Amino acid sequence: MGYFWEGHICQCLSRISSLRRDSPVTIFGNRQKTGKQFVESVINLAQGLREIGLRRGDVVAIAAVNSDLYLEWILAVAYVGAVAAPLNYRWSFEEARLAIEVVTPVLLVVDEICSFWSLKLQNNNLDFLRWYAVLGDLSSLHSNVDNVLTTETLMKPSHISKQFDYTWAPEGIALICFTSGTTGRPKGVAITHTALIVQSLAKIAIVGYNEDDVYLHTAPLCHIGGISSGMAMLMVGACHVLIPKFEAELALKTIEQHHVSSLITVPAMMADLVSNIRKHKSWKGGEHVKKILNGGGGLSVELINNATKIFPCAKLLSAYGMTEACSSLTFMNLYDPRGEKNDEREIREKKSSIINNPGGICVGKPAPHVELQIHRDGSSCIGRILTRGPHVMLRYWDQAPTTVLKFEDEGWLDTGDIGWIDDYGAVWLIGRLNGRIKSGGENVYPEEVEAVLRQHPGVSNAIVVGLPDSRLTQMVAACIQIKEEWQWNNQAGHLHERQEQRLSSDILQLHCKQMNLTRFKIPKIFILWRKPFSLTTTGKLRRDEIRRQVMAQLQIFPSPL
Repeated sequence: MGYFWEGHICQCLSRISSLRRDSPVTIFGNRQKTGKQFVESVINLAQGLREIGLRRGDVVAIAAVNSDLYLEWILAVAYVGAVAAPLNYRWSFEEARLAIEVVTPVLLVVDEICSFWSLKLQNNNLDFLRWYAVLGDLSSLHSNVDNVLTTETLMKPSHISKQFDYTWAPEGIALICFTSGTTGRPKGVAITHTALIVQSLAKIAIVGYNEDDVYLHTAPLCHIGGISSGMAMLMVGACHVLIPKFEAELALKTIEQHHVSSLITVPAMMADLVSNIRKHKSWKGGEHVKKILNGGGGLSVELINNATKIFPCAKLLSAYGMTEACSSLTFMNLYDPRGEKNDEREIREKKSSIINNPGGICVGKPAPHVELQIHRDGSSCIGRILTRGPHVMLRYWDQAPTTVLKFEDEGWLDTGDIGWIDDYGAVWLIGRLNGRIKSGGENVYPEEVEAVLRQHPGVSNAIVVGLPDSRLTQMVAACIQIKEEWQWNNQAGHLHERQEQRLSSDILQLHCKQMNLTRFKIPKIFILWRKPFSLTTTGKLRRDEIRRQVMAQLQIFPSPL
């Protein structure tokens, strides 16, 4: 049974089987598969899953690092009308158990990294888990387990490869992709086949992915960014190069070895690539790269400049999005070696002409399939960013749609972000609604202040939090990480000193004023931060945890209720 008027992610198999029949479509270590071999593997695995009893609508959880087999499993599960639920391999066992209890899979697939999860779960009396499987031939790790399957033993020769008679899961769901947030248990986001396909088409159109690309999987396939970009590459019939997980040195070696033409990054990845290239001046892989899409936060001007030097032929773009919207909502062109378009420069030039510019960080314009709206609470142009369209998730797996679609009568998803849209259609982010600081009756969004602080040449990173204050309700405080060659001296008198590469609270407050940051948004307290900022396993900032650490350091205690 299928919804034949809708898209299905396995429709890419037809193109792959003909376009790349005898050329590599996946490369993982020493293992390469042609298009013909890859498609046969997917269909044979799907046939084996059908034979053991996997049915339409069943959930299959996958916990593994990246590999060619991971891609095959995602497609094979979808082929039989089941739903894949990728788990984050960086989770603790407790986090994994909570996620598994949310989606109640009938099958858990693991690799060597996560193999101990299946052993532990069998002692948790989870009746819904009927089978355990391993990616590859790792059965020796489960010598005491009777119902463990392997990818190799599951694959059954099939005679339906030319028919592509795939099946849709109920409601057209293809994936359950987890978003951790910063507190509480992981939330499973139900994403449809249609959402994945329209997101892929947007990336193909805007980034320019095509069949000649050699794509390096830098992002994990358990994250929506890694899944959606990987899906776009499957749709165009590109070649996939997979490494287990991102390590800068391995990534650079792989780029050079396989002439990688396309990859995605987050700012931390780009910083690591730049740092490692400086150590290996003989590296020569940069000219092969033609497309880089950055997500997970904006690149600093310094990183953009460095990236364009080490990847001189690459079109560099950034994207803003979220798991609940199937990855990217907006795109911005940061650099094009052909000089045809530079959204960042154009926006910077137009910014000065915008009357009463509320500020924020520009994240570009919406993709063609994305509808955005600003829900304002008053006369201000700033408000909550809403989106609707085929890209929006169906729901959180264990919740009704009305718990997410705050404006359910019209189908709008509240992103939780605050921002505005200028007269040219560009979206500007102010901050997260749940991170807002209320200081002296005014709203302060940490992300806006952080963006200003990071523009100082001596600041490598900055995190802003609100601290309890009897007069202001909350006081704006900034945790500052400084660059190695800079010195921190918070003694009075340094504001007027001419010495280079010194930082202090006074100097940073003056910087904020010179950057035209509104007075009530300028931090009252600056704290030199010498350790890494707390992050979730998906790389999101644990702002509440940082706030608690600051309060403990300053011996500030919350008022009793």
